[in-house]
Amino acid sequence: MNIQEYFARISYDGSHKDADLQTLTAIFQHHIQAIPFENLSMHCGETIELDLQSIYNKIVRKKRGGWCLESNYLLFWALQEIGYDVCILGGNCYEPAEKAYTAHINHILLKVEIKGSSYIVDAGFGGAYQAWQPVMLISGKDQPQIPGIFRFREDNGIWYFEKVKRKHYIPKESDPPTDATDMGNIRKLYSFILKPRHIDDFQELNTYLQVSPDNILRKKSICTLQTTEGIYALVGWTFTEMKYNYMEDTDLLQITTLTDEEVEKTLKEKFNIVLENKLEPVNVRGLPPNIVDMI
Repeated sequence: MNIQEYFARISYDGSHKDADLQTLTAIFQHHIQAIPFENLSMHCGETIELDLQSIYNKIVRKKRGGWCLESNYLLFWALQEIGYDVCILGGNCYEPAEKAYTAHINHILLKVEIKGSSYIVDAGFGGAYQAWQPVMLISGKDQPQIPGIFRFREDNGIWYFEKVKRKHYIPKESDPPTDATDMGNIRKLYSFILKPRHIDDFQELNTYLQVSPDNILRKKSICTLQTTEGIYALVGWTFTEMKYNYMEDTDLLQITTLTDEEVEKTLKEKFNIVLENKLEPVNVRGLPPNIVDMI
């Protein structure tokens, strides 16, 4: 493993001499625009190994993506190599259907210290709730980014991460732009505490996510990638392209249903992914059919 090969994978040719916020932001943006959030391995009969060499080979050399455990662990290694003061944290994702945060940790994120300030760096949330810049760890402050306004709330040592939702405009629909859900304009994302974690703390989670039949990642084949304008998302056979701020406070959504052959072509053309094993697209009925309904 070497950092220059990682930089080539994310098409980053800038300086990394200074472990400052500007460099962190640039590397982070290149990472999320080059490395998809995806769970395709588990729908191709492949086992996901949570060790750095396996992740490096998969994402850097085979030009695949990964889920939060893989993508953020790779980023953790890269930032350490560059010289950042970075640690791993564990998160509890919010489940809208349950209106509650999960009881057990099911997400990994990073905290970076720069000149006395803390920033949350999370390259593994995917979809429309993926931040495009490091988010300063400060409670109650709106932090606008191109994808929307993000903010943290802190209560008794527990931090809560959330995003202000925008309206969606879908061409060919006669109705005016509307919110994706009726749950208000705030989308809770996850909670976390500032206790540093080790990657071994997530080994059991990595196994569970691959075998649990009730896990949404088992019920949906997902691949999302941040673009310069928004997002590409492939959920089962549904491909969605989102453009942020197409109109004021409104994101444009274009949704297409694909055939099996078109799924393979789309993975190559939009996500730069060529799979070694045959993908069995999955999108279990009774769940949100595409990225739009998931957000």
